[in-house]
Amino acid sequence: MSKKFFGTDGVRGTVGKDPMTADFAIRLASAAARVLVPEGGTVLIGKDTRLSGYMFEAALEAGFVAAGADVLLLGPLPTPGIAVLTQEFHADLGVVISASHNPFFDNGIKFFDGAGSKLSDEVEKAIEAQLDKPAITLESRSLGKAKRIDTARLRYQAFCASTFPPELTLEGLKVVFDGANGASYKVGPRTLADLGAEVIPIGCSPNGRNINDGCGSTKPNLLRTTVPAVGADVGIALDGDGDRVVMIDENGQLIDGDQLLYILATARKQSGQLRGPVVGTVMSNLGLEHALRDRDIEFRRASVGDRYVLETLRQTGGIIGGETSGHMIVLDQTTTGDGLICALQVLAVMKASGKRLSELAAGMPKYPQKMVNVRVEKKINPDDSPAIRDAVSAAEEQLKDTGRIVLRASGTEPVIRVMVEGQDEEMVSDLADRLAAVVADVSD
Repeated sequence: MSKKFFGTDGVRGTVGKDPMTADFAIRLASAAARVLVPEGGTVLIGKDTRLSGYMFEAALEAGFVAAGADVLLLGPLPTPGIAVLTQEFHADLGVVISASHNPFFDNGIKFFDGAGSKLSDEVEKAIEAQLDKPAITLESRSLGKAKRIDTARLRYQAFCASTFPPELTLEGLKVVFDGANGASYKVGPRTLADLGAEVIPIGCSPNGRNINDGCGSTKPNLLRTTVPAVGADVGIALDGDGDRVVMIDENGQLIDGDQLLYILATARKQSGQLRGPVVGTVMSNLGLEHALRDRDIEFRRASVGDRYVLETLRQTGGIIGGETSGHMIVLDQTTTGDGLICALQVLAVMKASGKRLSELAAGMPKYPQKMVNVRVEKKINPDDSPAIRDAVSAAEEQLKDTGRIVLRASGTEPVIRVMVEGQDEEMVSDLADRLAAVVADVSD
């Protein structure tokens, strides 16, 4: 059975349109309770800074309490913070209200199990199978209770700080932190300052509507200009829910997820702490694969989505994985993708080595790569179209062994992502545009 509502990262969509309605949230809570909290238990609910978070928080609270679960409301907190506190409070389920890097008019709902891990496809299918049933409302004596946890942010800050080597501090580092006007707007600057950094915050003034708006990991141009302008050593940009990170070096150059993987993997290798292969995705730059191979570090590719990176890490015994977009997983520190914790590990490498971020990233060449997002009105599988298959075959013939082509449907947006990578930048750009045009024609 294929999933109808769950994508690569929970349920997501435009607020007010199915499935992102208050009614659906109540039914989703009830379905999740049936599958994961059948005898009453504890559920944590956290959110990012979107205006609609108030509505979904109330609806989910009602659904879980009506089903007999006790609810702990964490308020605005990064997605990985909810994973951490789900374990700390010994809860049965952690719920995140967020649409991650999407604009404010979208929202989403995703879950962590009691071990702080995202749900498997099988569990998500089991929840979907319960959605057609009426929401549970138990008799009064069996209802759950709800309360707010005022210490949630401080608890998560302490956890993040604990992942930084105790023999090091961030004293002497000037850091520009971009919180995307999202869930990390307090946690990020305060954790960095507590560790000794001089922090200049931007994108840390949420108003419910400006999350990811011209800021954060998906729009780092302001950060790129700010870092050299203020003479900072480094810039850190998270996305709206704090599970993605990109960094900016002292020259204002973007350091993406592939380069961050390279920096962490080579540092762990040098210190003897690296275990298993490094895991990227089918979209990871070929330069990363080659740079790691040259340093005798095994590299594996997983499907796009941090949940699949995590799955591959666990299957292979690896500890470091991530996506080009900045979904970074450092399993020797935490259980899920965490932008702030990843950034702290990179800052630790900078401090321990005495090297600037640009120096650390210089060992990985980046092959020219172009991504075109083709918006589609109807859902299509690129592999099912003869026209698309023929166009891809022709493009691969041109590239020969000097590059790669990846076409995939996004799990979070109505787009087909067309990626072409190779040594010849002009050829890469031309082939990406041509393939995108074919996909657009087929999807009309």
